[in-house]
Amino acid sequence: MTELDFPRMHPHSRISYPAYQWPQGKSCAVNFTLDLDAESPYLWVAREQQPLSLGELEQRRYGPRQGVARILALLEKHGIQGCFYVPGVVAATYPELLPTLLEAGHEVGYHGYFHERLDTLSPALQAEYLERSIEIFRRQTGLTGLGYRAPSFEHSVDSLRGIQAAGCAYDSSLMGFDHPYSIEGLVQVPVTWTIDDALYFRYTNGPRDKTHPANPADVLQSWIEEFEGVRQYGGLCMITVHDWISGRGQRLRLLDALFAHISRCNDVWWARPREIAEYHAASPNAALFDVPAYVGEFAPTAK
Repeated sequence: MTELDFPRMHPHSRISYPAYQWPQGKSCAVNFTLDLDAESPYLWVAREQQPLSLGELEQRRYGPRQGVARILALLEKHGIQGCFYVPGVVAATYPELLPTLLEAGHEVGYHGYFHERLDTLSPALQAEYLERSIEIFRRQTGLTGLGYRAPSFEHSVDSLRGIQAAGCAYDSSLMGFDHPYSIEGLVQVPVTWTIDDALYFRYTNGPRDKTHPANPADVLQSWIEEFEGVRQYGGLCMITVHDWISGRGQRLRLLDALFAHISRCNDVWWARPREIAEYHAASPNAALFDVPAYVGEFAPTAK
């Protein structure tokens, strides 16, 4: 058996799946995504009191002020089109952002309203925040039915069903496969913590910070290895960064080197998440990778 061979499907379909089939003989796909959080997570944490600390707010405001423009320039240099997931309050605070991103050829998607963690909210409050975000995006761009990314990559069963009922085109928050799949009938363009800059570089000198930011040279090597592993096994390499983290010079140099490495591989499909979702839904893969959403020990019995 060669490196890229896979065992035949086991009769029990829940523990064995075939290889994912990418278009035009490509070995894997790559998405570049940016969660444009700006100051929204801080506003959510401090929602019950007037924020008094200016330090973290200014650190985060660096993102829309400078970080986004620098990342856009880097993407243009490499000819990459990605997706920017934007909380509703950030779009409302910086109304020039969404039109600028669309004009540059990038996709935009929903990312909560205050970067609220969905599994802590009632279905009614989840729906309220989603409706507020959808209205802001519609007013600023004329677009509805966009993709969704859950803050902190976390859903409840109710929130997953809620974004589907609201007409979101797909979700990009979960990690049940390393390639697209469907959960509760909604296409999932999966993420991974391994290539997420917050894991390595998020630092605000607050109680959540346990150590100093990582060495970018080590992170670059780790990300290259992650990409090569995904490429070997035919998955999706989902790159996730943040405006206020990777918009800084050190991390821009890291991304520049990562993009250069990937661009030397001609068997890779660079695509925006919505393109990946639409391909999956129309491909033979869709019938093979469809799972229920449930919390607990056993999956619900099929009706």
